Amino acid sequence: MSGNGHQTAAQIRSRLDHPVIDGDGHWVEFDPVFSERMRKVGGDLAAEGFLAALKTTQDALSMSLAERRRRRVAQPGFWTRQAGNTLDRATAMMPRLLYERLDEFGTDFAIIYPTAGLRVPRIGDDATRRAVVRAHNVVTADYFRKLSDRMTPAAIIPMHTPDEAIEELEFVTRELGSKVGMFGSGMSRRVPSSPQSDPDGTRMAVWYDVLAIDSDYNYDPVWAKCRELGIAPTFHSSGSNQGLRNSPSNFVYNHIGHFAAAGHAVSKAIFLGGVTRRFPELRFAFLEGGVGWACQMFGDLMEHWERRSRKALENMDPRKLDRALLMSLAEKYGDPDVAEALRARDGWPDHDHNLTGGIDDLDDFSACKITRKQDWIDLYAKPFFFGCEADDRATAWAFSKNNPFSTKLNALYSSDVGHFDVIDMRNPLPEAYELVEDGCITPDNFRDFVFANTVHLWGTQNPKFFEGTRVAKAAATELAHGQFVTVN
Repeated sequence: MSGNGHQTAAQIRSRLDHPVIDGDGHWVEFDPVFSERMRKVGGDLAAEGFLAALKTTQDALSMSLAERRRRRVAQPGFWTRQAGNTLDRATAMMPRLLYERLDEFGTDFAIIYPTAGLRVPRIGDDATRRAVVRAHNVVTADYFRKLSDRMTPAAIIPMHTPDEAIEELEFVTRELGSKVGMFGSGMSRRVPSSPQSDPDGTRMAVWYDVLAIDSDYNYDPVWAKCRELGIAPTFHSSGSNQGLRNSPSNFVYNHIGHFAAAGHAVSKAIFLGGVTRRFPELRFAFLEGGVGWACQMFGDLMEHWERRSRKALENMDPRKLDRALLMSLAEKYGDPDVAEALRARDGWPDHDHNLTGGIDDLDDFSACKITRKQDWIDLYAKPFFFGCEADDRATAWAFSKNNPFSTKLNALYSSDVGHFDVIDMRNPLPEAYELVEDGCITPDNFRDFVFANTVHLWGTQNPKFFEGTRVAKAAATELAHGQFVTVN
């Protein structure tokens, strides 16, 4: 969709009886200056580590296509910064200018995520990553310190180990006053059975840690710390350059769906790992991938539970097979070789019933402890929030009665200003409002999308989140009403 030609963002905002909160805008760190400020607070390791992380894109773009194919290096994005609109380019680089233009965008308050900082959680070397993360958080907080009534920046929370995450969480909340954390997920880990001595082999022989199942670490202390500090974990992780999104020639092929894939992986693990069962107070957000995948996963999880929960698996227990009946049916209807093979196996056609992969608890949903319909709402629909860009028509699915139990999912308005897919920063709100004009969602749905859901994500976790901001009064009123999500 393109921007609405009849109403500007400011005009739309003037007609609304509620604020507009941007749940995922971006600013663009100006590398030469930002890195030097990092050097002042974090030393050479922080500055050089930051620049080295950015250089991976430059290195890939400088390779020939043949070389990228030989090494299976993904085609990065090129020309990804606004050039035709100089004012928007400057706005992305300069937080004070972004602040000054918020009314023009129809935005009352905005949560701002980094751009270069998106790749920082994936730095492999422990010492370098920790130095870069700390310095990036300090410098970013300084840029936004005097703008807190209308904007708050996300601090980077590295998740390579629980101890590392907890240390940074305590620092950014207590020393920098951070209210939003951008958590790492899908960190690459070396596959122990595949030792590699060359960089490309090491890069390929990895698995991706989704934190809540099959990890080498127990991340429950991190979730407990989030609860203590009032931080709602939000994930802005990349799925590009991995697996099926590793085209050496086509950036769009790699880019489409990669945020959704990363959100799908970690949210599914958090659900199946029982995190939302053990920490019912926590709210989680998965950004910039839309909500379409989340609607499908809601149904997929429920369908699998109906077939693979402990009770459902009783129908699959090979010990329940009536061998005598099977043998008689084979003799009457089967080909001679089938009947003969069954006689040789005493009527037993499958592998030994003890072959379960060494898993003691065969119920993949055991950590969820699902016993009633409301559990699905409490464990999935209520705690999970999904960042949706303004021109994403699938946002309407969040409010569809086709979801299980006719349940609404928590879609978050995410302008994505600062990035290449926003041609004009004044467009996102009119684009989002087209969903109302086209009859895809109601005005009440729109209110949830651009205001209420965002309030409940951060305000439920931290009731003081919006104090001192332009939206403080409206947010407090909304929080007092509570987050109503029930089975119909």
